[in-house]
Amino acid sequence: MKKRYLLSFLSLSIACACQAQAAIAPEPIGPSQSDFGGAGLMQVPTARMSKEGEFSLNYRWNDQYRFYSSSVQLFSWLEATIRYTDVRTRLYSGVEGFSGSQSYKDKAFDLKLRLWDEGYWLPEVAVGTRDLGGTGLFDSEYLVASKAWGPLDFTLGFAWGYLGNSGTVKNPFCEASDKYCTRSNGGKTGSINGDNMFKGPSAVFGGVEYQTPWQPLRLKAEYEGNDYQGDFAGKLRQSSKVNVGAIYRITDWADVNLSYERGNTLMAGFTLRTNFDDLRQPKIDTPKPAYRPNPQSAFLQSTVAGSQLSDLKYNAGLDAPNIQVKDNTLYVTGEQYKYRDTQEGVDRANRILMNNLPENVDTLKVTQTRYNMPQVTTETKVDSLREQLEGYPLGHEKTLEQQRVNPVDPGKTEQGYYIEKDSLNYSLSPVLNQSFGGPESFYMYQVGVMGNADYWLTDHLVVGGGLFANIANNYNKFNYTNPPNDSKLPRVRTHVREYVQNDVYVNNLQANYFQYMGNGFYGQLYGGYLETMFGGAGAEVLYRPLDSSWAVGVDANYVKQRDWDNMMKFTDYKAPTGHLTGYWQPQFMDGVLVKVSVGQYLAKDKGGTVDISKQFDSGITVGSYVSLTNVSKEEYGEGDFTKGFYISIPMDLFSVNPVRGRAQVNWTPLTRDGGQMLGRKYQLYNMTSDRDINFR
Repeated sequence: MKKRYLLSFLSLSIACACQAQAAIAPEPIGPSQSDFGGAGLMQVPTARMSKEGEFSLNYRWNDQYRFYSSSVQLFSWLEATIRYTDVRTRLYSGVEGFSGSQSYKDKAFDLKLRLWDEGYWLPEVAVGTRDLGGTGLFDSEYLVASKAWGPLDFTLGFAWGYLGNSGTVKNPFCEASDKYCTRSNGGKTGSINGDNMFKGPSAVFGGVEYQTPWQPLRLKAEYEGNDYQGDFAGKLRQSSKVNVGAIYRITDWADVNLSYERGNTLMAGFTLRTNFDDLRQPKIDTPKPAYRPNPQSAFLQSTVAGSQLSDLKYNAGLDAPNIQVKDNTLYVTGEQYKYRDTQEGVDRANRILMNNLPENVDTLKVTQTRYNMPQVTTETKVDSLREQLEGYPLGHEKTLEQQRVNPVDPGKTEQGYYIEKDSLNYSLSPVLNQSFGGPESFYMYQVGVMGNADYWLTDHLVVGGGLFANIANNYNKFNYTNPPNDSKLPRVRTHVREYVQNDVYVNNLQANYFQYMGNGFYGQLYGGYLETMFGGAGAEVLYRPLDSSWAVGVDANYVKQRDWDNMMKFTDYKAPTGHLTGYWQPQFMDGVLVKVSVGQYLAKDKGGTVDISKQFDSGITVGSYVSLTNVSKEEYGEGDFTKGFYISIPMDLFSVNPVRGRAQVNWTPLTRDGGQMLGRKYQLYNMTSDRDINFR
């Protein structure tokens, strides 16, 4: 019956395609997503890559599996996929009462790397790995090539592991060593299966995708190398190695698909997509000040300065602006709260100043601050800026004489005016903490409200805190209250259930002292309840040269664990923790930040963390991290080491007004106690982002 329905659907699709009025087949509309996530046909991958920045959410369903995946094209040559597989024929845990009736959930991470682009004769070629970490239910490695011919896109590949389970071709590495002839049955949850790579059975696979004359519709056919005899869902019957399917693009951001696989199984699903490079939100913003010069005498007039201060705050986005004159230089300082592109604020400030400029001023110096720490001074020559604003004669354009320099302190000035900074700042915001894929429940959540307040006692000393009110959560299902013998580490993070069950608690309450020490050095001292689980004291120093691709910092802390039964008290557990951290933005990889930290973690284990992130043109940042310490896999427990992924989103993508805030979504496959850093409220590298000319 299923086969009859699918054949009817495909026949109707082909009939519609043939009747479409198109003399020439339209240009293909880009690669589509496979059942597992990532550009591909159905079960098998292709060598194709999506447009850089493309992000997709994918869902596929059949009788044995549900695949939930997210894929992102990090670079034109690198694709990454995260996937959860719901194995519908198995329960999550064999321990009675632990997971209830929840079906088994498998986590996976895939990578695909393009080796070279398609040419006139040569195909596009890629190498990839599927299910790189964890239990390895679907782990595979493959080499694949794709070549287009008109509306047809052909694919041919060679696979090891799950994709090559039929073993129709002898593994070529067996000739070199017998160890490549067999493949183990996966690994532990959260571990990396590097020992299995390119081992075991192998087979060829291939297929074709056809772009019909009716552009929304594409048809697929593939020959796969898997025989489904060792699937975790059970031994699955395969009546045919040929799978067929169709994919229909509803709109630019959504596809639906239907396929008939193994000769006996329907697979259906959809894909939602966007592009992180292209995301924009139209803004309702005050226009840049018009250039209407009205030169003043050698001294600032109070009425004029008052108008300028108002414009600097509300038009240029400089909070607590200060205008000062010394000799032939006009100085402006303020904290940019409005524009992610801080040059926009500088340009607006310069126009505001030029309209009512004292006649003896020949240089403008605009200094941006954050947390009362000066970041960068933009120095502009007045004559050069005047020529630019008045317009150059055609063919006589000049470069604006403007440069970014280390912050300039004018010291005592001849005259000055300012708008005082608000000492008290407060906010109230909703909070959603969530985790996916746990054995007790696939989705755990905590919904609450966070109230925050900060009060500046001096220009450098601020006290503040956050009060959290718990509205609802289901962390009562979190059963990891007495860790099994597979972990020997102090419990520094796995008491999460006990903490979140408090109805109202002080999330953090601390004092911070910030200081710019000159020549690119910044420092902070802090003490109090530093995060939900720990309190104590610490210090951080950062050296960040202006507009440099690198920086280095060090933090040192002494902390005690907060008592989950009374969070204003502490338990007996205490630990010194801190790290030396290097930051690097490779010039040959646009938007990439590599952060490497070495030191001691909360559980007193020692090691390092590597965090690699990519920022797209919209400002969205996608990153991942791993922490490896001196504890063995057996001491660490399930997962072997700490790892995770995150997406940081600028809030102005959701606002019609320019704003600088960001929100972050984290995904940690397993929460364990090794490799855990202190969750400090303030990080100097993030606080000094204005010193990076490439920051968005």
